[in-house]
Amino acid sequence: MTTRVVDAGCPVIIGAGLAGLTAAIELSPLPCVVLSAGAVSTGTSTGWAQGGVAAAVGPDDDPERHAEDTLAAGAGLCEPDVVRAITAAAPEAIAWLSAHGADFDRAADGSLRLGLEGAHGRRRIVHAHGDRTGAELLETVVDTARRLPSVSLWDHSPALEILTGGGRVTGVLVGTPDGPVELRTDVVLLATGGIGGLYTHTTNPLSSRGQGLALAYRAGATLRDVEMVQFHPTALEVGIDPMPLVSEAVRGEGAILVNELGEWVLRNPLSARDVVSRAEWAQLQAGHRVFLDARTDPGERFAELFGSIYATARKAGLDPVKDLLPVRPAAHYHMGGVLVDLAGRASIEGLYAAGEVASTGLHGANRLASNSLLEAVVCGRWVAQQWRASGVPAGSPPPRPAHSWAEAWQQGTPDPVVARVREVVTAGAGVLRDADGLRAALAELEPLRTHDTGLVGHLVVEAALRREESRGGHTRLDFPQTAPQARHVLTLPSLNGAGRREPAVAR
Repeated sequence: MTTRVVDAGCPVIIGAGLAGLTAAIELSPLPCVVLSAGAVSTGTSTGWAQGGVAAAVGPDDDPERHAEDTLAAGAGLCEPDVVRAITAAAPEAIAWLSAHGADFDRAADGSLRLGLEGAHGRRRIVHAHGDRTGAELLETVVDTARRLPSVSLWDHSPALEILTGGGRVTGVLVGTPDGPVELRTDVVLLATGGIGGLYTHTTNPLSSRGQGLALAYRAGATLRDVEMVQFHPTALEVGIDPMPLVSEAVRGEGAILVNELGEWVLRNPLSARDVVSRAEWAQLQAGHRVFLDARTDPGERFAELFGSIYATARKAGLDPVKDLLPVRPAAHYHMGGVLVDLAGRASIEGLYAAGEVASTGLHGANRLASNSLLEAVVCGRWVAQQWRASGVPAGSPPPRPAHSWAEAWQQGTPDPVVARVREVVTAGAGVLRDADGLRAALAELEPLRTHDTGLVGHLVVEAALRREESRGGHTRLDFPQTAPQARHVLTLPSLNGAGRREPAVAR
């Protein structure tokens, strides 16, 4: 099939979640193209986020306290200057979202209603409609972007390859229903989300399998700390794939974790997520089941505070006011990603990354709850501001998609490679890891690296094998101690004799 060539003449944003659309809105009235692998407003983790946005906006709080909590959770791998810059920008991020129509929960006096989540020393979680924060923010930025003539939204247009030449970005190869399109541009933003779909137990959309990492790696970009996966300790275990999330905010309102005997799984249910997940995993390995007990707190307030979770539980035949909720750890957030600076610049000229696909230095080895939506907004805006400052094209309107949506989009058949990769990565690089399991996983993933999902799985497992310590979200049974000095694991592309990029992980 012939590849059509289109001169974008403006930045191309890969991903239509919070980070990508925030950048597009902030860039306006300068033009851009936004590529969405599916329909815009679907298939993105943003819309599933329940917890909220962390911001020091309360009278007893300040950005430095927020930064200190973030640094403590990050277990030595955060970049302190980055953490302080992003937490300092958090109040303005809330104001920016509100100005664009985000309907945050407020008290009777008009002040923001603030929630508490694990490892936060203050109530600083800003919510929208209880547990629908992500959905509200996604609706806000999608509606805003659709009204802007400067933003060209390309539905069902997955990026297949980042094109390079002379050491810099030259375009994006895009798949469309009418055939491939080469979008020529010298500025590309990756905002593709995370990797939860690599695991058999995940709270992410199954389409989130690290496509942005594969695109960046094959283009020659440096990745950092890709072994750092955060497992959310309270995914609802009711036979649904992906697993429904029970927000940490439920524990912030007093819910506790118990086994089937009524014994507490750990004394502080609001410990950092890696601590809670390991405690639950120990119970599961010992043959127990784990439950969230919300019958007393929040009790009768559950439906009012967490309407979406309540509805999901009821649909599964459970009443959170009367029943224990079965939960288990599930892959939830990727702390590693494409190495970028505060302006979002990757190691290839013209390539940027923002949101979960990026490694900014905010999250370190263990993301502090609700810092992810914050990072997406703050860093998405900073990328666009950098583009304006550097003089990106401001002339003609952005190209509109040439394809028509008169016919319904046909979903492909399930991919057996994806199914196998999920099994292998879960077994080898789950909550608890060791060299034998990681090496076995690498051997099984080796022949699958030509497939993007297999490649990303291999990168995660290899980096986990190289990190011979336990730190944050990465726990090695054979290396249970934390190394005295925190060091990043960099994944550097190299070329083999056949010209195919292979992983070369350096520390």
